[in-house]
Amino acid sequence: MARKNEIIIPAIAGDGTLFPMEKMEAHRTGQQHLAISVFVLSGSKLLIQQRAASKYHCPGKWANTCCSHPHWGETVEHAATRRIEEELGFTIPLAQKTVIDYRADVGGGLTENERVHVFLGHADETDLAMALNDDEVAAVKWQDVADLPGLQLARPDTLCPWFSIYIDRWDELKLTS
Repeated sequence: MARKNEIIIPAIAGDGTLFPMEKMEAHRTGQQHLAISVFVLSGSKLLIQQRAASKYHCPGKWANTCCSHPHWGETVEHAATRRIEEELGFTIPLAQKTVIDYRADVGGGLTENERVHVFLGHADETDLAMALNDDEVAAVKWQDVADLPGLQLARPDTLCPWFSIYIDRWDELKLTS
């Protein structure tokens, strides 16, 4: 049974079945698990977030709009909508675009081994009202997608490992429609 403040997420067994696992344990052991990544675009610009300084890994680094994990028993669609609202304080329609796997060392003995459900939303950057959750997000900005590879090349240490993976594998994300 989970202790208070533990988050139980869907982990993936070798045969592809899901089983409940505590999130930090999944990251400590490198167990593959489900995740969500949301990309909100306004024309050619992507809303990116700087993680709060209090985050347990990758504090202060930049990432795509929102990344998280569904809770055990929660759909990935609900998790994506829930986390956008919890972290950034808004809701918009989201469309699931693809599923990709990645593995990344995120420091502190933690590994992300994720099967990521990628979601796309569209918003108008000039009138999108946000209410940032200070426990999750330090800042946001709209970044031209064409400039992401240059940002990665010039300042890779400012980006979360998974965001660099997404930049490298941009076409696989299927965010063009």
